[in-house]
Amino acid sequence: MTLNRRLSQVSSHAQDEFHCVNASRNTPETFSSMKQLINERICALFRGNWQHTLTYWSVFFSFGLCVAFLGPTILDLRCQTQSTLQEITLVFFSQQFFLFIGSTIGGCFSKTLVSSLSALAVSSFTISVVFAVIPLCHKLLLLAFALAVSGLAMGIIDTISNLQLVKIYQKDSTVFLQALHFFVGLGALVSPLIADPFLSETSCVIGNSSTNATPLRHLRNKLAGRHVHNVSSVHLHTDGEVVTNVSYAFWIMAIISLPVPIGILILMYRERLFTCGSDPSRRLLDGDVLAMKTWGTTGLSEDTGHQKETSRSHKDLFGCCLLGNAHSFPLSFFGIHILGGLVLFFSDGIVGSYTGFVYTYAVAPPMNLPHKTAGYLMCVFWAAITVGRLSAIPLSYRFKPVRLLIVSQVGVIVTLLLLLIFSNSRVFLFIGTCCLGLFISSIFPCTLAFTEDVLEYKGCATTVMVTSAGMGEMLLQVLVGSVMNNQGSFSFLLCGMIFGCLGFTFFVLLFFVQQSHKNFTEAFPSVSSTERLEEDGIKTCSAAVLNSWDTSEQKASIDP
Repeated sequence: MTLNRRLSQVSSHAQDEFHCVNASRNTPETFSSMKQLINERICALFRGNWQHTLTYWSVFFSFGLCVAFLGPTILDLRCQTQSTLQEITLVFFSQQFFLFIGSTIGGCFSKTLVSSLSALAVSSFTISVVFAVIPLCHKLLLLAFALAVSGLAMGIIDTISNLQLVKIYQKDSTVFLQALHFFVGLGALVSPLIADPFLSETSCVIGNSSTNATPLRHLRNKLAGRHVHNVSSVHLHTDGEVVTNVSYAFWIMAIISLPVPIGILILMYRERLFTCGSDPSRRLLDGDVLAMKTWGTTGLSEDTGHQKETSRSHKDLFGCCLLGNAHSFPLSFFGIHILGGLVLFFSDGIVGSYTGFVYTYAVAPPMNLPHKTAGYLMCVFWAAITVGRLSAIPLSYRFKPVRLLIVSQVGVIVTLLLLLIFSNSRVFLFIGTCCLGLFISSIFPCTLAFTEDVLEYKGCATTVMVTSAGMGEMLLQVLVGSVMNNQGSFSFLLCGMIFGCLGFTFFVLLFFVQQSHKNFTEAFPSVSSTERLEEDGIKTCSAAVLNSWDTSEQKASIDP
């Protein structure tokens, strides 16, 4: 009776658990209780999955090493293969294209825990092997093949790591996705630092004459962003004695990457996936199943959780898009996949094009920055992305992904607009680069968590998101390079502004489509109202609070 009176004081018109949650926010004690319960939930989820989580984070660090190593070392690799500058730039396309292929097929390996960890172990080991054999590739085709293999492994890692973290944490995945993508930026920062001491300052192929250090540094900064245009007029020696020490940089990165597959194998051993009696179809626990175990006092048994795990597990790769299943989903279901993919298509396209051509824009009129100063722009951009993802971890804990997305999308457009307005300011170029990196850093993980949350983890959103992002980074970079080659350097910022506006437009459409999808699922629920609330995480915020109140009341009634 005391519990009923307290509930009536919180909300006299409460008819379901939504009203209870909304009314409970009116009292500071209730808010603090809910916050404490959410803290305990996230900590409990991490404690139950810390080995898997750290594994995916470490794998993404290796992914980050591969993202940024090619640009700074491209001229030394040209010397090693004794190829022309036009020929060596083809390896960029080789890695990027197969990264897209790997992202597309990566979802095929994420159906079971065994296949997921096995694919990650093979892919991470492949990256370490590629780092080790790159110094042995003295032919251009061999180097292109090695980088194609590394790109394929990178794509598989990208899809599986994102998908499995979403599977584990579901409603709470935003925090852990932000941390996952932080390690990409960290690896992208570490890789050039490792390579820098071993890079050649002068021509690494000694011929009849030598190339001074300044043009070589200029070319390295230009190619660090995968800029493949306007290099036909540059002639470097291809015949002569090769003098380069870049092999040591690749071997160091191979050693750094080697513990990652070893850690995955240790995890598989601890999970007893090597024994003959292990279940090959064993799946990662869904976040809701673990939540039901963690909050076992709510009165739901683990059997109920396992039934929900079976019914709510992810479908096969693009299985949600098969014509045989199309009749069971509304149009908004497919619209969310398409619009979410387009948002990441343009956001990652901005990242790829900005890192690819900001140096070229900076050294050209009207900026005319010194080559060495302009070379710092890409470092500033990657550092801002890394810091932005690190700072987004606590923000994701306090705010919903949609709010962070609104701030990020608006921030990207405002920053690009200011860069256009102050296009003659050298100082603001650095400020704008930093702000752009900060705002755009959390768009990918927030969009991924937002779309999966709306779809209730029943679709193939993660595979579509990762594939679309890879496609945007590859295609828009080529488009911007072609436009700059024909129209001049100022078109660089103009293209970025257009991409930003298109990305924001598709995000607004995504927001309204998800509202329509939410109304549809509420009007035609496939499960009962109570079960839907529990699956959507309302159980944690409402039923758990009510249970804590009930427990406190029972203790109060027992105490004399």
